[in-house]
Amino acid sequence: MEPALQALLAATGSFLFMTIIFAVIYALCKDPKKHTRRHPPPRARTAPAAELSSIESATFDPALTRIEIGELARVTRDFSPDLIIGDGSFGLVYRAKLASGVTVAVKKLAPDAFQGLREFHAEMETLGKIQHPNIVKMLGFCIAGSDRILIYEYVAKGSLDQWLYDMSSMGYDVAGTAKCPKLLDWETRIKIVQGVARGLAYMHTLYTPIIHRDIKASNILLDAEFGAHIADFGLARLMDRSHSHVSTQVAGTMGYMPPEYIYGCMMATTPGDVYSFGVLMLEIATGRRPNFPFAGGDGYEIRLVEWVTNMVSQKRYMEMIDPNLSRENLPENDVINYFAIATMCVSEDPKVRPTMSDVVGMLE
Repeated sequence: MEPALQALLAATGSFLFMTIIFAVIYALCKDPKKHTRRHPPPRARTAPAAELSSIESATFDPALTRIEIGELARVTRDFSPDLIIGDGSFGLVYRAKLASGVTVAVKKLAPDAFQGLREFHAEMETLGKIQHPNIVKMLGFCIAGSDRILIYEYVAKGSLDQWLYDMSSMGYDVAGTAKCPKLLDWETRIKIVQGVARGLAYMHTLYTPIIHRDIKASNILLDAEFGAHIADFGLARLMDRSHSHVSTQVAGTMGYMPPEYIYGCMMATTPGDVYSFGVLMLEIATGRRPNFPFAGGDGYEIRLVEWVTNMVSQKRYMEMIDPNLSRENLPENDVINYFAIATMCVSEDPKVRPTMSDVVGMLE
């Protein structure tokens, strides 16, 4: 056989051989079972059984009958903006009068306020058990699909923030003349501070302590006698027995947040609440918002805590008092002691801050 013919036959054979090999490989790859094993299809997400429950409600106050979502929609006129009385953490708050005649505050949570029903139930069960005269009482909750609604006791006089800064709430007429000039006088402000301190001390000394994490003037509600009630536990988290809770969520309000939270500490602690309470004390006495910088003595902008620290170092106590407050019958020693307690609470070192139980003792 001629060499040219031999070469042609050899090439043809090689081509056929390689074609057969590739055909076998292709057939193996097309095998449905082998394909499934190599690339398993994604699993369909199955919602937890609890999340499939469309409607659920519970009450924590035996004086109230079961509150249904239909009644809440009716008494809030389908959550009409006209009935909004507050904008707290994670949701709007509405004033509503139930069929039983009881006026309540209804808070409709934002859809992403809680990650799951298990977490929501745990939080509600804990908060529903809290019974203290200086903490807003949770009356119950409703769940309907993705809607989660909280029912609280209604506190008559609104927030401390309004009474410190909103002249209309303080009883001023159009001309700016005070109708009730004695409201939020020094004694009333001390009463409010003491009430907040007692409420926080109670939460911090529970068997499983609770940290509020967002103490501020708008989260303090006032009753008809100007008693203080701590509200809005949207950022509250249970602590374990080591008095700490690791969280990746930045919580709180600028101006009130302790420095350790701002600088990256993800550990929620009772001293963090103490710091926020100290800032609130300074705000109540001075009438200055802690999150708004203002002109310092040297012409540069300064924030409340820094300003008070500087003024205390110069012993200029009476100059810090809210200019709307009458100085008549205001003992300077009381003012000095007040700022001494507040500055201890806002110490940069969490270990130096007193406990809230200690603060209650010092205030009373």
